[in-house]
Amino acid sequence: MGPHPAVAAIRLAVRRVLHDVLNEFAERTDHDEHTAPIAHTERASRPEFAEAGTGRCGAVLADRPALAERPDTPLVLVACSGGADSMALASALAFEARKLAVRAGGITVDHNLQDGSDVRAAEVVARLRDMRLDPVEAVAVHVGSEGGPEAAARDARYAALDAAAERHGAAAVLLGHTRDDQAETVLLGLARGSGIRSLSGMAAASGPAGRYRRPFLQLDRQTARKACLVQSLPVWDDPHNIDPAYTRSRLRHEGLPALEKALGKGVVGALARTAQLSRDDADALDTWAAEADSAVRDDAGQLECAKLYALPPAVRRRVLRRAAVEAGAPAGSLFARHIEEVDRLITGWRGQQAINLPGRVEARRQGGRLVIRQS
Repeated sequence: MGPHPAVAAIRLAVRRVLHDVLNEFAERTDHDEHTAPIAHTERASRPEFAEAGTGRCGAVLADRPALAERPDTPLVLVACSGGADSMALASALAFEARKLAVRAGGITVDHNLQDGSDVRAAEVVARLRDMRLDPVEAVAVHVGSEGGPEAAARDARYAALDAAAERHGAAAVLLGHTRDDQAETVLLGLARGSGIRSLSGMAAASGPAGRYRRPFLQLDRQTARKACLVQSLPVWDDPHNIDPAYTRSRLRHEGLPALEKALGKGVVGALARTAQLSRDDADALDTWAAEADSAVRDDAGQLECAKLYALPPAVRRRVLRRAAVEAGAPAGSLFARHIEEVDRLITGWRGQQAINLPGRVEARRQGGRLVIRQS
């Protein structure tokens, strides 16, 4: 008898991501100028790279106990808070890694925002070690106030995960975001009046060199919780997730249920599909803008207003945003309203003064050229 459907679903999702990581790791190894690449014939003869079935990268190991000591196998870390989503993810990683040429470890971040958070972090570490993950560690962070409590906690968390990935040489870090999280992210972007990139939600792979992987974006939150239940995995429910002081919490417990009541149970899935469609469109527009960037500059590299005016608005604004970021404007502080003001220097020129942007960057129209630089 096979595993429970929920357990099978989370394991399959993780297996697919691990196969991608293995393929990418093999390609990097082949092209690494500082190590002796393994010939394709030799790679095929080694058990950790052996094909299994019809998968893209079977990589079944015969000698599993020795795997953790192999420096030539990729390390994959799971970011685990102790909640149902990340505990389900950790259990699936532990199970699948034992069958593949992958070393598996875990990181839990202690945000120091609640009493006893260090104790809970220690409990998560113990549970991850019980799953035979290695390395496993808890990282304490200080959460600032810039951008609000949710954004500040997220920034501190990702900084800690980045540092841990670099410290351990991890090929990937798995995150437990589900389809429900994706739907919430799309709605938050919509409420802020953000552009299509914001509506595209979270990517399946993001961060430096695609470090962060989200295997559960096609799975709902209940599947992850059910997988924990049937495997008797203890989970911790963060009280911040039900605290109405947090925007995402209000959306999760009030906003989405109201939408489902009015529109039906398919809202979450529809929003997740919207995210994917928006991401495809945003990627295409970004590519177009990157190609257009050089075409709208003169020989000195300055942006020509007439050529910018001829571009479709969605492409032109992307070119303007790229230029502002290159001039020193922090991407996270550069909002749609800033770019709209700069765009008016192209489309509604009436002799306006310079536009001030974050990072002490200013945009000014001079002699038919758009000059964006730090003041």
